[in-house]
Amino acid sequence: MPHPVEAALAIDRRTDTDFWRLALEKEMKNVMPAFDFPEDGKVPIGYKHIDCHMMFDVKMDLTRKAQFVAGGHQTDPPKESTYSSVVWRDSVRIAFLIAALNNLDILSADVQNAYLNALTKEKVYTTAGLEFGDVNKGRFVLIVRALYSLSPAVPGGGTTW
Repeated sequence: MPHPVEAALAIDRRTDTDFWRLALEKEMKNVMPAFDFPEDGKVPIGYKHIDCHMMFDVKMDLTRKAQFVAGGHQTDPPKESTYSSVVWRDSVRIAFLIAALNNLDILSADVQNAYLNALTKEKVYTTAGLEFGDVNKGRFVLIVRALYSLSPAVPGGGTTW
């Protein structure tokens, strides 16, 4: 997989394709609500700089996937529990079996970038890279939404994942 962004775009140029560029544009369009560019170009007092990077993958249907990830390991560890359970495959199969035996329909949905609905509790910023476009590259950008690896702020002070 390519790393960093420049490598992904170089692959596109070398292969005369735009697969990685389109994946980058799609991801950045989706995550832009997570960022705030200070008009004066200054970072507010109390904000910590963290690194961010783009992760790349090729999906099962051979489409390209880009995902913008914050360096959450560079923030202070949360005081609250941040355990996130994962459903077991066997549990899903049992649910499908029960539905089939009872002639029930199964519906599912995927909420794209659902984590971006939560504000982040960390006061962090990063320096915009090439994925932000030539106009914003090098600018300071505040991260105001819960990007991957950042803790969402929850009303009442708790944290839930």
